[in-house]
Parts: sequence; C-alpha cells; structure tokens
Amino acid sequence: MLYYGAEWLVKGSSSLARSLGLRPVVIGLTVVAFGTSAPELVVSIVSSLKDRSMIAVGNVIGSNICNIALVLGLAAMFQPITSHRSIVKRDIPIMLGVSLYLLLLLLDSNLGRLEGGTLFTGIILYTLLNYHLAIKESKQGSDVDNPSIELAVEEVGYASSRSKQIILIVVGIVGVVAGAEILIDSAVRIMNVLGVSEKFIGLTIVALGTSLPELATSVVAALRKEMDISIGNLVGSNVFNILSVLGAASLVRPIPIPGGFIESGLLIDYLVMILTSALPWLMMRKSFTVTRKDGFILLCCYVGYLAYLVLKS
Repeated sequence: MLYYGAEWLVKGSSSLARSLGLRPVVIGLTVVAFGTSAPELVVSIVSSLKDRSMIAVGNVIGSNICNIALVLGLAAMFQPITSHRSIVKRDIPIMLGVSLYLLLLLLDSNLGRLEGGTLFTGIILYTLLNYHLAIKESKQGSDVDNPSIELAVEEVGYASSRSKQIILIVVGIVGVVAGAEILIDSAVRIMNVLGVSEKFIGLTIVALGTSLPELATSVVAALRKEMDISIGNLVGSNVFNILSVLGAASLVRPIPIPGGFIESGLLIDYLVMILTSALPWLMMRKSFTVTRKDGFILLCCYVGYLAYLVLKS
C-alpha cells in the first residue's frame, strides 16, 4: 500500500501539474521529489502521533543507510554508476552537511518544533537552490529543461484525464496513510512478539519498507543506464528524509528520544549513517563512478550493519 500509494500519488500529482502548465523541472524538483518521500514522511508523522518516536527517528536513519548501502550498492552491482560531477561536488556534501546539522540538534535527545522549523526551512531553500541551478544549466545548454529531471518526470507517466488525476491523488493519499498505519501497528506487534526494541524495528523493518520506492526506481534506472536519475534520486531522497520528513514530523509534534540519544545507542546508528553517506563521495571523488566492486563493498556494509543490529538485540 505504501509503495503503490506513493506511485499513484506522484503520477496523479505530476499529471495534474503538467496539465496546469507547470514546467517539468518544477514538477521534478517538487511533486516527484516530495512524492517519493511520502512513505517516510507519513510513517514518521504517524509514529510520532502514536508516541513511537524511536520508530520515527529510526525510520529516517535506517532509510538513509538503506538508500546508500543497500539500494546504491545493489544498483551498482547491476550496472556501474557514473554520475555528473555536481553530485560529488555539490549534492553529496549538502547531504553530509544536513546530516551533521541534524546530529547537533539530536544531541539534547529532543527535536522540538523550532528545530523542526529550521529543518523544514532547509528543504524549501534546497528546492529553490536546485530550481535555480536547473534553470541556469538549461539556459547555458539549451532552451529545454534539465534533461535528467525531465526524464525523471517522464518516467512517472502521464494521466490525461482530469478525473483520473484526482482519483490517483486521492487513492494514493489513502494508500500511503493506511499503509503507514498498518506498518506501524504491525511493527509494534512484531516488536512485542520478538522482544526487540522500538529502535531496532525502526532501523530495519520500517526503514526497508519505506525505502521500497527508491529501491525500485534506482535499480530500474541503473538497468536502463540512466545513472544520473539513480544516484541523484538517492542523494536527494536522503536530504528530503532529514529536512522534510523529520522537519514536518517534529512540527506536528516534538520528537523526544527515549533513554537519550547517546545512552540509547542511537548515536552509533547515526554515525553509521554518516559513514555510509560519505562512502559514495570517497568512491567517486576521482572517476565519478561507483563500480561493481564499490557496490559490493556497500552491500557488505549493509549486511554487516544488519548483523550488528541483530546480535545487539
């Protein structure tokens, strides 16, 4: 329900935006970008409202680890990923920068509304920056929109009928919200049956479940050799997870860290997230390519991290 709900929501919203005359670059940077992060966003908000804040935070940290170590690693195993230099020079450093900023906010074991406001302001500024750069690149190259963003919008598909657009949006929202409700309730039951922590569930089952859209999109993009979409999608998703998902969730309701950010061991998981976020930059800083060997290393990191979580639990 989360996967197809997000897919229908993005297709309906982007189709409606296109029929209203919005440019593909605007749709790609707003509707598509926010829509693919809808599972993480709704799951984290629902978790926070249900007093399951560890699932909300663990979902974001686990999803970011999953996006790089599992999804990028798997995509690179299918097809070595060569990306534009801007991913290495600009986008990955931004991802690392916002990760370090969130680390500072979490050290007091609470993410309040004011802190959430700064995060959400960050996603607005990030979107405006990407829009400005995309328009600038388009003017320098040609009169058309940025090709990689335009291709990403085309991949979503188009529903020409206005009624179909509305139905897709409504059904998509219902699917994502209902899927999130079921996912959280089921995760809590699994937690109780297995006797594992809320943090463990958030970092593993919930994180993997909400990363399914990125997994599907990136593997398909890699198989079609649309490398910019593959890695750009993942880096952008990680930035959105931190700024918009936790930003929006903490605006709805402040997010406390039960047991303390450091004392609960969440600091170690966060450092793993920062390390896995830095690995693609280290791998691509010279050749701008994530090779099959690099992909294997990333996958090994994910398996090793899962083994650590299981043994610790």
